[in-house]
Amino acid sequence: MANSMAASHAVNRILKDAIFEANAACKVAIKKYGAVKVTNATIGTVLDDSGKLFVLPTVEKVWREIEMSDFMSYAPIDGLFDYRNKIFDKVFRSPTYNGFFSSVATAGGTGAIHHAIANYAERGDSVLTTDWCWGTYNVICRETGKNLETFKMFNSDLTGFNVQAFADKVEQLLKVQNSLLIILNTPAHNPTGYALTSEEWNQVIRIIKNHAESGKKISLLIDIAYIDFAGDSEHAWDFMKKFGNMPANVLILVAYSMSKSYTLYGQRTGALAAYSTDPDVMEEFENTNKWSCRATWSNINCGAQNLFIKLNNDKQLRAEIAKDQKNIRELVNNRANIFVKEAESCGLKTVPYKGGFFIAVPAENPKAVCDILHSDLIFAVPLKLGVRVAVCSMPTEKITGVADKIKFAIDSLK
Repeated sequence: MANSMAASHAVNRILKDAIFEANAACKVAIKKYGAVKVTNATIGTVLDDSGKLFVLPTVEKVWREIEMSDFMSYAPIDGLFDYRNKIFDKVFRSPTYNGFFSSVATAGGTGAIHHAIANYAERGDSVLTTDWCWGTYNVICRETGKNLETFKMFNSDLTGFNVQAFADKVEQLLKVQNSLLIILNTPAHNPTGYALTSEEWNQVIRIIKNHAESGKKISLLIDIAYIDFAGDSEHAWDFMKKFGNMPANVLILVAYSMSKSYTLYGQRTGALAAYSTDPDVMEEFENTNKWSCRATWSNINCGAQNLFIKLNNDKQLRAEIAKDQKNIRELVNNRANIFVKEAESCGLKTVPYKGGFFIAVPAENPKAVCDILHSDLIFAVPLKLGVRVAVCSMPTEKITGVADKIKFAIDSLK
């Protein structure tokens, strides 16, 4: 660039978001060929079988009942008091922890991740996550002066979480850093649909505690954006019971989003929740993250926070929401089952799927695979390690045959 007015750290920033670029290409095809002929497997929102955005009926009903003043008023910088309290109940499920809790309202789950990276990783240090991951983690790291390091998420035969790779990378980073922020997106991982098993969680926690004993500070951020649509909803939250009695130098952070759980994507409301056995760490959490809220968005959507409060204060509404979420979960799981069954039949390798919006297909040249799919008017997202297929946005009748087309595309490039 010959001329630039941007600060040196901001020069040459050009955002390339594979998800939104793929969705934009899909929209162009829809305008040209019509929605009936196009298969949209790009975006992380649930579309019904007619291709329209699926909105939870109970959310829409209660949304329309909220007083106008509860929409238009400023919320406190760190969020409405009742909202933050209800987040505790929603996220931690009131287990018998020996410790302290806090939370702050954020601009969706993305805002929660932003605050965690901004405040719990040193500038110039590395943040650790899986190699299959949501690309925005890296964008936030770069925005805040951090590096994103990854470890191989799955073992060699793609049957489970690679605990050894995780352990090796944690050890490597803590040899050169005094602290480490780890991000794990589970259950219903984006982009693979994977969920850590109970034993895998036990091993992860054991590794973290072992390093904490040496005096290292470790923050574990669990991104649960898709948890309400994990395959086994009854037990999806069970792992949250494992974090009691952590060392004082281990901080548990949880990024919660209303976008997916309440089909409230555009209202940008979520929370960063935290647990520690040290009350000083919790006081610091509240002060630090309140500062970051004021410095970024000032305060969060008041209407959406009041919606969350109303929905979670009323036993009947909670039951209605659970039923609505079950309907979406069954719709998406049915689509996923069709895709996985057809993938197995045609020999298409997929990453182990356990629930959620996406299925991942390993590929050596993901962009080329997606380009070939375009000839059949099928649009998916090319990632570094493979192709992300959003079964959440594909009408059920369009699922059939997609796995075969992806297999053909991959084979044609060999």
